[in-house]
Amino acid sequence: MVKKMFDLTGKVAIITGASRGLGQYFGRALASAGADLVITSRSINSLEKFREEIESMGRKAFPVELDVCDYNSIQQMVEKAYEEYGKIDILVNNAGCNIRKPALDITWDDWNTVLDTNLRGSFFIAQAVARKMIPRNYGRVINIGSVTSVFGYAGITPYCASRGGVKQMTMSLADEWGKYGITVNCLAPGWFKTEQNKILYEDKEWVEYICDRIPLKRPGQPDDLNGIIVFLASDESEYMTGQTILVDGGISTGATRATSKKQVK
Repeated sequence: MVKKMFDLTGKVAIITGASRGLGQYFGRALASAGADLVITSRSINSLEKFREEIESMGRKAFPVELDVCDYNSIQQMVEKAYEEYGKIDILVNNAGCNIRKPALDITWDDWNTVLDTNLRGSFFIAQAVARKMIPRNYGRVINIGSVTSVFGYAGITPYCASRGGVKQMTMSLADEWGKYGITVNCLAPGWFKTEQNKILYEDKEWVEYICDRIPLKRPGQPDDLNGIIVFLASDESEYMTGQTILVDGGISTGATRATSKKQVK
């Protein structure tokens, strides 16, 4: 009998930051492939509709409150997830935030908010989950980065620093945990419209500019990430680890189009 490829039936996936945006799209994709979910948010009430949606697909969705900036909250979330399912196969480290300001206006607290959420939180969630994966010699850790993991943009210095850190962290954890059968990869989306950046998409001139720089001539749509998230979560990616996979329509080629009317900073 030929094994069905990209089948996540029987797998359990934690998705942080699942109350909205890309986190929900990742959850739908994994559930469609057969996975049961642990979905997290700072407000457990914000997960109710998504839980109902996943269960309508015939999969389980266990909502858990999580503050990624609180060490005890991270430990409690992982313990609750483990008690519910008895194992954790997949982690999608998706929770994040951004603060848009010129570098000269960034405060000490601004820096800490972004780095604590995007980098420190992601590390300690991965650490707590890996402690459950190591005894089984199996795991898929998918850290969500950004095109800013490899590129810098004005006005979001802490965010770029945090996403660059996620890329480096991914490689270090991949090296350390590979002997336990755990792969660690970084999925780095390009320009996708999310709650964090939706204000940018209200500027038609900026949208024209950014689309002109993207070889495929459009921003990403959430469904563009379905295939790669399922691949990284599946057994078909077992020989890929420590990698940063850019899904960005080609903007990371670095091309600057001659037709651009204005360089938006």
